[in-house]
Amino acid sequence: MAANVYASATDGGSGGDSAATRSGTGVRTAGATIDCPDVGTKLTSVPEQARGEVDKELALLDEQIAKAYQQLSESAQQMQQDPGFAGNAIVNPLKEKRGATLERIAIAIDRVGDRPEGLEALAACTVQDGNQAPAQGEGQDGDAGEQPGQEQGQAGQEQGNGQGQGANGGQAGNGPVAADFADIKSVQPNVNDPRPQGDASRGSFATSCGVNENGLFNSDNIIAAPGVTNGAHHFHDYVGNQSNNAFASDQDLANAETSCDDQGDKSSYYWPVVRLQNGTQEQDAQKPGGGIEGNAGEIVTPKQVTLTFVGNPREKVTAMPRLLRIITGDAKSFVNGPANANASWSCTGFEDRQLKDKYPLCPQGSDVVRTFKFQSCWDGRNIDSANHRTHVAFADAAGNCPSGFRPIPQLVQRIVYDIDAPSLQDGGRTTPLFAVDSFPEQLHKPGTDHGDFINIFDEDLMGEMVDCINGGRKCGAGADGGQDPAPTEEPQEEPTKTPEAPQEEPTKTPEAPQEEPTKTPEAPQEQPTKTPDAPQNGNSGGKPADQGDDGDDGKGGAAKPPADKPDPEPEPGEASTAPGGARPEVKATASADGGNAAEQGGGSKNGDDQDTDGLGDSQAVGQATSAAPAPSAPSRTEPQAVGEGGLADTGAQLWPAAAGAVLVIAGFVVLRRVRRSHM
Repeated sequence: MAANVYASATDGGSGGDSAATRSGTGVRTAGATIDCPDVGTKLTSVPEQARGEVDKELALLDEQIAKAYQQLSESAQQMQQDPGFAGNAIVNPLKEKRGATLERIAIAIDRVGDRPEGLEALAACTVQDGNQAPAQGEGQDGDAGEQPGQEQGQAGQEQGNGQGQGANGGQAGNGPVAADFADIKSVQPNVNDPRPQGDASRGSFATSCGVNENGLFNSDNIIAAPGVTNGAHHFHDYVGNQSNNAFASDQDLANAETSCDDQGDKSSYYWPVVRLQNGTQEQDAQKPGGGIEGNAGEIVTPKQVTLTFVGNPREKVTAMPRLLRIITGDAKSFVNGPANANASWSCTGFEDRQLKDKYPLCPQGSDVVRTFKFQSCWDGRNIDSANHRTHVAFADAAGNCPSGFRPIPQLVQRIVYDIDAPSLQDGGRTTPLFAVDSFPEQLHKPGTDHGDFINIFDEDLMGEMVDCINGGRKCGAGADGGQDPAPTEEPQEEPTKTPEAPQEEPTKTPEAPQEEPTKTPEAPQEQPTKTPDAPQNGNSGGKPADQGDDGDDGKGGAAKPPADKPDPEPEPGEASTAPGGARPEVKATASADGGNAAEQGGGSKNGDDQDTDGLGDSQAVGQATSAAPAPSAPSRTEPQAVGEGGLADTGAQLWPAAAGAVLVIAGFVVLRRVRRSHM
């Protein structure tokens, strides 16, 4: 199984404990959730001068919903005793708060442009049954109700023996539940890619940026909530750019370190973490973005991450503009409906079958795969938009971009996890459930999965990418990774298993000079240089085995070979893979004011600016800075017998000379004796 990347405060098993006991978050009911109109998606036009203020107000709306859901989830007894409790104590006050916030948004826009109409109608929220998905087909073509695996998920709910939403599903009591899972083998193949034709751009460009073995997390979202700590209300994995946080400027991102093998790629790739609902108390268990907001359990490090840019099936692609921002999927799709959802879940060996609203149950030997295919059409003008969507678009089924849009390289992000199929019959007590982090009211539904990307390729490398894709070539630092094996009913041996380190070959003796002594081995015998220690502020807690040891020297950190050393021979489908058995250090970004986030003890403050609803304005885990430290490039070390001058090579060349020297000396001795005998 994948390693836990946080040091656990406690390591409780799932056992028979209730969700409330395991999460430490109090009594919860996941039988209901808060459903509010998503204001951000409605604001398609916001003047640039008002963007900053509007973004902060939109983030405040998310915080209001999160607090209302927390109150709702802890009010099961009151709601049973008083049917009007939710409306009077939660929904009506929430409407008033939202109304005031919406008015401030309207005023901010009105100062520099036309006042938006109808915002006040978006203030009202409702309480929704968490067992029922929102109306399907809204904003789509009416076929969203036919999502693959839906019937299997319903069967799973019947199998769950009461572990439904009302029975506090998941570790924190807000999901997932058995109905959120489906057996991948019961899903029919459903992937249909358009056939390239005409002037298609048929190449691909891959970049290799690791699996977040550095342990870089935070609950910010610089795209959707810039300048707002805990703007995402859930934790993200980050690969690539090492300075992404809510307060990073464009210049901070451009100057940052990168985890990518090709240092010309400083792009930021991030997505919600996946957690096992196994009772583990991570260091964020009592903090915003973590356990306080229903994101509980053991964070799983990906086994493999593949980042590939592909072409367009109809025409050539053009370069992405620097700092282009793309969000794919909808983190609020459970209450918004599936119009912007773009989740895809599957299993290795079965990737011609994709689940949109279910987590996959994978057979033994098969790994969980989540895939994001990002928007591939750009409006040619903007690097972002008010709702973070309208400046980019998806091509249609034939590969055509909408009118006024041009094709750009499409990012295809594939993330693999070594996760066993959970035991639905006992609610995950034998083998734990798993789920993505989510906004608390979204109940960890699989359809809420989403990915984020900021393009920070240098111009030359972006030019190489475009030339490669348009030229039909396969290029890039990770060009040989990520292919899924051909689908079979039962997967073959794990295609992404990390290869074992080869044994060192002994030096050849002089008696066998005929063997090739200078042949380069398939992999270096030396161990890769260790990743530098994680900083001791923020979330750094060392290895799970060293609980409470703040002085961990980072020996448990994941190792990454230098980019210029030969890598071990990958098995088919391997890209960026997690080192076998390694437990990465946590590297959460430190607080913006330079304080030690670990000492803050939570998101709340006791000062006059304290948010009385309890979640606080700042985030104790993963607070932002403009420059998070990143591992430095390890020095190059050469293994023995590589290149010229190895020990075996030296021995093979010297022993004939030594034998000749002995013969010469013996000749001199014989000659002297002969001369003496004749004297």
